[in-house]
Amino acid sequence: MRHRLLCLILCAGILLWVLPVVSASALMVETNAKAGILYEPVTGRVLVENNKDSRLPMASTTKIMTTLLAIEHGDLDTPFLVGEEANVEGSSMGLKVDDTVTLRDLLYGMLLESGNDAANVAAVRVAGSVEAFAELMNQRAAQIGMTNTHFVTPSGLDDEQHYSTAYDMALLAAEALDNELFREICASTKKTLCFGNPPYERTLYGHNKLLTSYEGAIGVKTGYTKTARRCLVSAAERDGVLLIAVTLNCTDDWNVHRELLDYGFSKISMRAVPLTQGDFEVPVGGGQSPSVTARVMGDLYVPIMEGEEQELKVEIHLPHFLIGAVEKGRTVGYAKVIFHDKIITEFPIVTQDSVALSEEKPSLLTRFFRLFL
Repeated sequence: MRHRLLCLILCAGILLWVLPVVSASALMVETNAKAGILYEPVTGRVLVENNKDSRLPMASTTKIMTTLLAIEHGDLDTPFLVGEEANVEGSSMGLKVDDTVTLRDLLYGMLLESGNDAANVAAVRVAGSVEAFAELMNQRAAQIGMTNTHFVTPSGLDDEQHYSTAYDMALLAAEALDNELFREICASTKKTLCFGNPPYERTLYGHNKLLTSYEGAIGVKTGYTKTARRCLVSAAERDGVLLIAVTLNCTDDWNVHRELLDYGFSKISMRAVPLTQGDFEVPVGGGQSPSVTARVMGDLYVPIMEGEEQELKVEIHLPHFLIGAVEKGRTVGYAKVIFHDKIITEFPIVTQDSVALSEEKPSLLTRFFRLFL
């Protein structure tokens, strides 16, 4: 039935997914997801998409941004008193006015219990008011490149001016997952915290079913409101490949995300970056050795599809020479990996030995370069 439905859609010229993902396409048609994307953040490749730039409400997946900003604010472990901002409708981590809590507690309250109270309290703690925090959210969104997003609430409660897109939420998830603390928290299934008035221990539980049912799942955030319906941002990592899936208004998001991630992992794998040589000899002026050995450091692999190795190019950026003493472990250049004319990553080129300063009187040219280099 699924294949017949897909054939009819193809004949009518109404294919929702850009790439030929048969199972994901059919499943998306059946579940009527309004928007979705499968994104690989290293290359910035969109593997699968459906209305990825459509502006839609995104419910509590908003808390990805709220949590990231709270982490970046710092001062996570100073206790403080909760104010009236904790009185908010919807999901809750159980905060009450005059409770003692820390910002770190609120991070877990947002990502595990999806607490609207936690989001509001974090916003006021960081920016002084919900409105001021929304300004910070929009500023950070602009930095990330979320060009079709506008935040009004830190929690994701419905507002006509509160919206994002599947693509923008994938960009946000990629940015957040670069933060080690965020990654740790969103991968948690439960956490025991101590807060209240007086503080006492209680355990919060996460709502992301993929963390316990999908191999390699590491997050990220669920969401639901009556207007936004079911929203989900998920991420999984296998053998070094990180994939991010987003669906907005999807009635069967858990299964759709499994299909999307399975497809991505079947197509993308870590492949070696071609280097013309492993070591480089960088000339040294005014040193006891005429050159120093430098090497590209790091895991020289990138996530691409089979057969795309020829699309990878490597640009080596090294100085023409170094002056004077050179210490071991010094970064002297970079190997930039280019895929389809886009720099996707770079690896440092680091000295493997040291060069002492020459005991001979330096030449006039060497002294000149020491002044300006």
